[in-house]
Amino acid sequence: MEAVYIPKDTGRRTLCLSTQVGCAMGCGFCRTGQMGLKRNLTQGEILEQVLSIQRCFPDEQITNIVFMGMGEPMANIPALVSALEFLHGAKAFAFARKRITVSTAGLVPKMYEFIKLSQVKLAVSLHASNDKLRDELMPINKRYPLAQLMEFCRDYARDSRYCVTFEYVMLKGVNDSVEQCKELIQLLSDVPSKINLIPFNPFPTVDYQPSSAETIQVWCDLLYHAGIQTNVRADRGRDIFAACGQLAA
Repeated sequence: MEAVYIPKDTGRRTLCLSTQVGCAMGCGFCRTGQMGLKRNLTQGEILEQVLSIQRCFPDEQITNIVFMGMGEPMANIPALVSALEFLHGAKAFAFARKRITVSTAGLVPKMYEFIKLSQVKLAVSLHASNDKLRDELMPINKRYPLAQLMEFCRDYARDSRYCVTFEYVMLKGVNDSVEQCKELIQLLSDVPSKINLIPFNPFPTVDYQPSSAETIQVWCDLLYHAGIQTNVRADRGRDIFAACGQLAA
């Protein structure tokens, strides 16, 4: 399995951690999904990723943790929650809860279970503005469609007082039209949210291509004018297959 260290010029230093070897979600744009699921990681293996990277960069102060690496975190809740207790424990790593984000493809019942056990921030991998397209890109949507996912997001935002972070990979000619952006705005109209637009990182064996910079800018403008905080994920690590969606050990 793999983890990624992401230094930034602003002084923010983020670790992108994995919770499984491979992944069972089968998202079409994700290289990890092509591996299938090998096994869950243990609590110790999750924490060892932090320790290993810290040993590689002993003079760097790690500021943020994101569980956006290999695997579906909601499918490994016992080890994840146990690791989180150490990550924000005062006598261990002492990361503030607001500095830790766990991403999920949308296992809705497990998401309800998780927020009863942990108070870190949640991010949702969305990637489509309607069920038909999300069924195609993310098979988990056939079990837990957008209506169920959005219901959870409204409950989560109300109870946690966090905005929901939605991740949206930009695929040329697939999910990046102006009409789809407007559909997304409507979908999120009653959910306190912010959006991370992710330029697709190509890899062998898929035909998807990244949206153009111009298309991404149009989306940013439309989302901004709709009152939705929008960020574009920096495109880093593509040359060594360490960018978002490319991890495959």
